[in-house]
Amino acid sequence: MLQLRRVVQTAVRKNVCRQFSASQSYLQEKKGLVLGVFEAEGEEGLHLTETAAHFNQSVSGKLSELLQISGPKLKKGKSRIFYGIHKDFPCVAVVGLGKTNAGVCGAENWDTSKESIRQGMAAGCQLLQELEMNSVEVDGCGDAQSAAEGAMLGLFHFDQLKSKKKTKVTAQLHGSSGAESWEKGVVYAEGQNLARLLMEAPANHITPTAFAGIIEEKLASHAQRVTINKRSQDWIKEQQMGAFLSVSKGSEEPPVFLELHYNGSPDSKQPPLLLVGKGITFDSGGISLKPSPSMDAMRADMGGAATVCASIVTAAALKLPVNIIGLAPLCENMPSGKATKPGDVVTAKNGKTIQVDNTDAEGRLVLADALCYGHKFNPRAIVNVATLTGAMDVALGSAATGVFTNSDWLWEQLYKASVVTGDRVWRMPLFQHYTKQVTDSQLADLNNIGKYSRSGGACTAAAFLREFVTAPHWAHLDIAGVMSNKDEIPYLRKGMSGRPTRTLVEFAARLAKMAEDERNKKTQKLKCMKRDD
Repeated sequence: MLQLRRVVQTAVRKNVCRQFSASQSYLQEKKGLVLGVFEAEGEEGLHLTETAAHFNQSVSGKLSELLQISGPKLKKGKSRIFYGIHKDFPCVAVVGLGKTNAGVCGAENWDTSKESIRQGMAAGCQLLQELEMNSVEVDGCGDAQSAAEGAMLGLFHFDQLKSKKKTKVTAQLHGSSGAESWEKGVVYAEGQNLARLLMEAPANHITPTAFAGIIEEKLASHAQRVTINKRSQDWIKEQQMGAFLSVSKGSEEPPVFLELHYNGSPDSKQPPLLLVGKGITFDSGGISLKPSPSMDAMRADMGGAATVCASIVTAAALKLPVNIIGLAPLCENMPSGKATKPGDVVTAKNGKTIQVDNTDAEGRLVLADALCYGHKFNPRAIVNVATLTGAMDVALGSAATGVFTNSDWLWEQLYKASVVTGDRVWRMPLFQHYTKQVTDSQLADLNNIGKYSRSGGACTAAAFLREFVTAPHWAHLDIAGVMSNKDEIPYLRKGMSGRPTRTLVEFAARLAKMAEDERNKKTQKLKCMKRDD
């Protein structure tokens, strides 16, 4: 068992990009190429991307000729394989990308062009992986970042504990056009793949202590900009985090309060972005025990912590000029003689008492104390992320992350980020209607479940969290519906999704750009004042 744990932890600690690399130098390289084609406007034919057109020219028009005679017009998401048309690439996969410059679709709330490129490049890479190509070059399709994201996300597969593994594939940009954008896309995808790896790994391998250790190692190369504090159970007690401790007390695994500080801004006084992630490394439900079918998926109930920590790792890799603080209360929720019982009353860090009528509504308890603690940093904005309620899965399914927020400005920034990444968000209500249902408690200030139980469960959970927030810009992201992928997102294989890591990173990048613009305006204003003097 110890040996297996080491296998998983070693895999997580490595740079996620290495998951696609052929490690044996003696292995004969089998190279493949993925190219894209768009639907020609008003014509029966196809419009080759710039890269595909250059390739077609290098093979004397053979590619376009084969596309014409090999079947009907290549539609969006469909692919074809051609063999032996170029000496350097035994296999060439050509994928349909839909319409040229489709752009942002208001009905779908994403950039259709970017999403089509992600899907197409993922499909082509997966096809060549099945043909045991261990090296693949990818068409940038005019948007190398999206192409890189699709390729790297599409090639990810968790098989560290299996004897028979998929072919490991190195993916790189074909040609030099867009190299910087490609590298950015690789880093974005590696961030999401890190979250996927943490969420997919078994709970006996990713304990609270192991999780914290892995993140510490991932950030080791960024030590100049990052401070890491792994807080112990004694510290948690000193902080009077009674809600957090009420969840962890049923498990033999000690809780960890992971605190990350990324200082990327040139202005050390810049208020930080605060990210808070629910870190239940396994959720049995506690005394309010979950049904056994699908309980194994609760190894990913730390998806909030995984996406938050992976976002900070990515921000550090990108050297984003922004300050970010990440908080991850990590523990297991288990039944035992020491576990919290339904009807128990606990006291949160801010002094509010909570009647725990359902021990399976534990995520809001650990987040409550973390949110209280996080206010001490006077953040510019607070975003907490959690696989919080099954009700969110019922409401939105896997189409989008549900966002509850008290700030129109914050919602706008999250929404704009999600349009770019294709990992969508949808705003949900924070009415007083729901607050009344959690403040009407027989024994305490609050109840951890709504007065009407299942009705509006995602909304009452958000209303509960708002009782621990005083900041003007706060958002709660309920990611229960997007926790895993079956076949809904074509460039994510079946398994834990790591969503919405890329949207969090893009959001942080937008804040960094806004802060930079503000600094430039101040500098320009000062220059103007000096000239006037």
